[in-house]
Amino acid sequence: MPTIAYLTNLFPSPLESYVVDEIHELRKRGINVLPCSVRRGTEVSSEFKSIAAETQYLQPLQPMLLIRAAWLCVRKFTLLREFLLRILVGRSEPLKRRLLALLHTGLGAYYALLLEGHHVVHIHVHHGYFGSWVAMVAARLLDIPFSMTLHGSDLLLHAAYLDLKLKQCSFCVTISEFNRNHILEHYPEAEAEKIIVQRMGVNGRSINPAMPSASKESPFAILTVGRLHPVKNHAFLVRACCLLKDRGFRFVCLIAGEGPERQFLKQLIDDLDLGHEVTLLGHRSHCQLGVHYRNADLVVLTSRSEGIPLALMEAMARGRPVLAPSITGIPELIMDGKTGFLYQPGSLDDFVTKIELISGLRSALAPLCRAARQHVLDHFDQEKNLRAYCDFLVSRLITSSTHATTHF
Repeated sequence: MPTIAYLTNLFPSPLESYVVDEIHELRKRGINVLPCSVRRGTEVSSEFKSIAAETQYLQPLQPMLLIRAAWLCVRKFTLLREFLLRILVGRSEPLKRRLLALLHTGLGAYYALLLEGHHVVHIHVHHGYFGSWVAMVAARLLDIPFSMTLHGSDLLLHAAYLDLKLKQCSFCVTISEFNRNHILEHYPEAEAEKIIVQRMGVNGRSINPAMPSASKESPFAILTVGRLHPVKNHAFLVRACCLLKDRGFRFVCLIAGEGPERQFLKQLIDDLDLGHEVTLLGHRSHCQLGVHYRNADLVVLTSRSEGIPLALMEAMARGRPVLAPSITGIPELIMDGKTGFLYQPGSLDDFVTKIELISGLRSALAPLCRAARQHVLDHFDQEKNLRAYCDFLVSRLITSSTHATTHF
């Protein structure tokens, strides 16, 4: 059976359990999958320890392998010439990004040496960050194809050298029609037939929905789920909570997630005197999140950039109303007033007004929430979409008639 290397920047990650799901589904089909990661997580939960033990990690770097990788780049310079020219005489990338690309070229050679002897016929990489450059270089040195999955910020905010990656990849999977249209509009040299839309999903059929209550004396419960990272824009939510409080609106707001902005957000909450209204929950397990979803009157998202967020799918599958900005692929999931609510991106006033509106509509939201759940089941079902993705990938692997036999 063919062997495919599956590369991510950090694996396994509780925020990207879909990668583990893809690996398991491919293995069910007889594909040998070699999990690979640039970095090793500091803590690995018990459910991921088995797959972490078999993962090929690039870091910590091995000094002797680094020397071999440097020599490999020299010996195979002609194979890498196109990439190096793109770095040195390319478009308008800043110097720092070019220097990083040079370093990542060496890391790609290092990765190729790690894969030597595993008979890998294909490399697939999740996200278009620097790991995709590493995969591209390794694939060129091994004389095998590579592919990538683009999600959200990796395409819309941090698209480093994406023109070259789209040219070199055998295909590119992306998770929304918005993303595909963005690629074809901004990278006209990309071959349209190589850009495949494959939606992600949640296991909604295993969830018993709890529709909104017609009346509730307790404060209006707002929930958001996501990394504490600037792109998630939780500060926007905290400032909106300040406006709600000033308007006399009774509410509580729970923020589930962990990340580098925790201290900043904690200080902002204190500065705005929101200690009784806004709570940073930290990381929560999937089971714990289920309880928070069930108790929420509204699930919100305030990101600056997204793919199609799984947190919104989870909420909709559970029968909870959702509110999110009208950006990127989100309108493919939320049809305003039909399966949820959208607000004008960046508008605190519109966001706060929509929360007050939704609060007043609580007794009439059950039909909307049923329609939202059905929309998720029809178009964002995890099992169905995972099968479709793996069917596609297996069909591409089967067309590879030979295994990699490159030796350095």
